[in-house]
Amino acid sequence: MIGADAIVRCLEEEGVEYVFGYPGVAICPFYNSILESDIQTILIRTEQNAAHAASGLARVSGKVGVCAVTSGPGATNVITGIATAFADSIPLVCITGQVNSALLGSDVFQEADITGAVESFVKYSYLVKNVADIPRIFKEAFHIANTGRKGPVLIDVPIDIQNAELKRFVYPETVSMRTYKPTVKGNMAQIKKVVAELDKAKKPIICAGGGVLLSEAEEELRAFVKKHKIPVVSTMMGIGAMPTKDPLYFGMVGNNGKPYANRAMNESDLLIMVGARVADRAVSQPDLITENKVLVHIDVDPAEIGKNVGPTIPLVGDAKHIFEDLTAQEMVCDHEEWLETLAGYRETMAPKRKPNPEYVDPAVFITKLSEKMQDDAIYVADVGQNQIWSCGYHIVKDGKFLTSGGMGTMGYSIPAAMGAKLADKSKQAVAVCGDGSFQMSMMELATMNQHDIPVKIVVLKNNYLGMVRQYQHFTYKDNYSVVDLSGSPDLEKLAAAYDMDFLRLNNMDKVDEAIDKFLAEDKSMIMECIIDPMDLV
Repeated sequence: MIGADAIVRCLEEEGVEYVFGYPGVAICPFYNSILESDIQTILIRTEQNAAHAASGLARVSGKVGVCAVTSGPGATNVITGIATAFADSIPLVCITGQVNSALLGSDVFQEADITGAVESFVKYSYLVKNVADIPRIFKEAFHIANTGRKGPVLIDVPIDIQNAELKRFVYPETVSMRTYKPTVKGNMAQIKKVVAELDKAKKPIICAGGGVLLSEAEEELRAFVKKHKIPVVSTMMGIGAMPTKDPLYFGMVGNNGKPYANRAMNESDLLIMVGARVADRAVSQPDLITENKVLVHIDVDPAEIGKNVGPTIPLVGDAKHIFEDLTAQEMVCDHEEWLETLAGYRETMAPKRKPNPEYVDPAVFITKLSEKMQDDAIYVADVGQNQIWSCGYHIVKDGKFLTSGGMGTMGYSIPAAMGAKLADKSKQAVAVCGDGSFQMSMMELATMNQHDIPVKIVVLKNNYLGMVRQYQHFTYKDNYSVVDLSGSPDLEKLAAAYDMDFLRLNNMDKVDEAIDKFLAEDKSMIMECIIDPMDLV
């Protein structure tokens, strides 16, 4: 066996079913060896999207997503996808080919110091120097990626190491790293402090972040809040931790969140932040969430606790375990008056829109779309105005809501939806993007076509980079600069070129009929919705 064979064996040992990537000479030994495996390779049309697709698969399956690209520009292209996964704590193993070990540092053809380049946004990286280290490195990489605070791990493998002979392959059964032992169980003394504060609190609230979903703690959170009637808000990455229509859920907080969600968090006397970074998009003024209240910050990553705001009670641990422990504790909670107050806020502070009747109203469209989608469907929002409308008006039932939160990477939705669909082919996967973000990944229509990945794509078309146009509208008094998308393709012709069905919705007259047709069959389709270029989120 050679090193490339060993890499494939490692992936098989980890139960990997799909590898997203793009070959080149420096990764060719690996792609030659994988032909002998049952692992399916998915040829992505540009490397950034290999990481996005792996991310979508990871977020739906709970497993580590895997991508593999070549050296030099292949490796540098994938960096944005790695950074996107790191910002949202998504478990990936990214394999990069590298030039011959003896030539490292010589500036030879397609050489790039990829381990150095990604240092600030990977959990860990490896440069493989000895073929005998491959089994240990891969075992460690998968363990690091999917434990503690999850995230991407990069493995850079020179071509000579891939071709080197490995005399004996033994895949480790366990991992023991002296410097990496993440805390999972919460400290019971700290848990009892939280219980004591809940006993006293009159206006408690839980803010659920993406960590709740990453630890698969949705059921534990829901059981806890239902038992004690505690209201919940979420960050953007925490959307889906609670069903949208649950009476105890009061929406997304932050700059683009629900006004009543922000008011609920500000007026609470006990705020439990769980699996959230307390970053600027969710909490623009950190002082507000510590003023006149007890702040409990629960996170699996101790580095996050106290980074942006100092908690009254820090609690390190995995959300799933902590909610199990909290539910097991006895406490007396009476919050009926608080819940009635919040219900009143929700009724009176709901955002009011005045849509232009000549166009599709994206808010109503997204609500209707999500109501008609299957209960367990996967909705993938891109970045821009479409993301904010999606966060505000998509209804999560038993499905998943995916988006790029921390990095805000345009072009995320289509490749992520492809990965999500492959993670569970029984579920609907719908990508919602703007005409700007669509053009950042429209080359993946070929991937969908080649590999028969039926993803539904909604394009909210306004002929602008809408979010930037909106910022320039308010900040620069309509002095627009480099936001006009004139020259964009005819999506009907583009869909035909990729052998896909197409629908165009010009206004709301036949919206129900159009959505029904869009969702009727499990096959790829593009639906273009013409929206008012001047509409605001």
